[in-house]
Amino acid sequence: MNIEIIQDLNLNLLVNLAYIFASIMFIFGLKMLGSPETARRGNLTSASGMLLAVIITLLDQNIISFQYVAIGILIGSLIGYFAATLVKMTSMPEMVALFNGFGGIASLLVGSSEFISESDMSSFLSFAIYLTILIGGVTFTGSLIAYGKLSETISGKPYLYKGQQIVNTLLLLSLLIVGIEMIALGLSNLSNVELLILICSLAFILGILFVIPIGGADMPVVIALLNSFSGLAACAAGFVILNNVLIVSGALVGASGLILTNIMCKAMNRSLANVLFSGFGAVTESSSSKSEDQGEVKPINIQDAFLILEAASSVLIVPGYGMAVAQAQHSVRELGELLEKNGTEVQYAIHPVAGRMPGHMNVLLAEANVSYDVLVEPEDVNPTMETVDVCMVIGANDVVNPDAKENEGSPIYGMPIIEVDRAKTVFVLKRSMASGFAGIQNPLFFKSNSRMLFGDAKDSVSNLVSEFKD
Repeated sequence: MNIEIIQDLNLNLLVNLAYIFASIMFIFGLKMLGSPETARRGNLTSASGMLLAVIITLLDQNIISFQYVAIGILIGSLIGYFAATLVKMTSMPEMVALFNGFGGIASLLVGSSEFISESDMSSFLSFAIYLTILIGGVTFTGSLIAYGKLSETISGKPYLYKGQQIVNTLLLLSLLIVGIEMIALGLSNLSNVELLILICSLAFILGILFVIPIGGADMPVVIALLNSFSGLAACAAGFVILNNVLIVSGALVGASGLILTNIMCKAMNRSLANVLFSGFGAVTESSSSKSEDQGEVKPINIQDAFLILEAASSVLIVPGYGMAVAQAQHSVRELGELLEKNGTEVQYAIHPVAGRMPGHMNVLLAEANVSYDVLVEPEDVNPTMETVDVCMVIGANDVVNPDAKENEGSPIYGMPIIEVDRAKTVFVLKRSMASGFAGIQNPLFFKSNSRMLFGDAKDSVSNLVSEFKD
């Protein structure tokens, strides 16, 4: 008997040591994700830590055998490999949204299983299960709506209706009542299964109503927030099944997601409440400057743009979602290299909310092997913007909109932007005069120092590259 006890203690010690090591890998991986140079290693480190934690948990609990673990790793690795390699860079935000949703539904299923199987639950366990199901359900359907908006399966505009706040308030009250019933167990005649179906249904509805009123321009913030929710749901699930590594990893994801959400809100000079409840994007042209009041745009052709770039001593490239749509990042990197060979100083200004997810432009430029040394943030370049010879705005729109600092009636007034309008010359690469993701007009197009280079961004940049080579 003593030998068996010692063996059990040794096994528990090894399991806990493995969990501690996995947690350390999560922390170091998360730290490395803070820099573009170490982000890939950080992602691999964190993924390796999670793989270790999953294997140890499955084997320790005698859930499945070594053979099934190996089969699961193989199948999951193949799915992950093809998902990562086949997805287009423009679809990366949608994939992140789906991953958040999968994390949420996984936590919900864990909590649901425990709630159905347990016959005698403490109030703490019931509360943990309630949070797991609630947050997991909201994350799942909210992420599906975010996916639909990002993929344009549904409109990116906010859906607003009369009595919206009343409906949300009633829904929250219903969830509170159901939560009290789940924790107290016995205030009504509902069975566990009926109670579970009810709370899942309410959580799913809340997730839909939570994201549907949010405009497409605020999707980067929503993605970060849903990522945080998926971590919090996992953390709550860790308390449900008493798994330390799940608690630690979920808390890390939840906390980092909330920090990132806060950073994104600061980058737009808006509060989280304003993002979630203002219906930003449901604006009319009257809330911004009318194009007819601005004057005429000044188009430019490839040859003239080439001559100006050839003579420039400094060029600042500002990428946006339009560059992602056109898949122009490789051509942009090639143009940057040709400009540098010509003696031009080239930098890339990255706005925190450019694109449709946090770090979207960094991911695109990293894929094209653009050096991290030439990536700069708005506060780095704005003070010296008057000395920049040419700013090339490639698909970015709202993050360079002068209305943010000039028009108090604009929805984006007060938002920190990349102040390209103060450069000597601005090239704006766009397909048309259509407004950006926020749905508001951009006075930059009509500035005296702005030139519009119309057409597909990849074709335009490729033609500029050809001019330099010729």
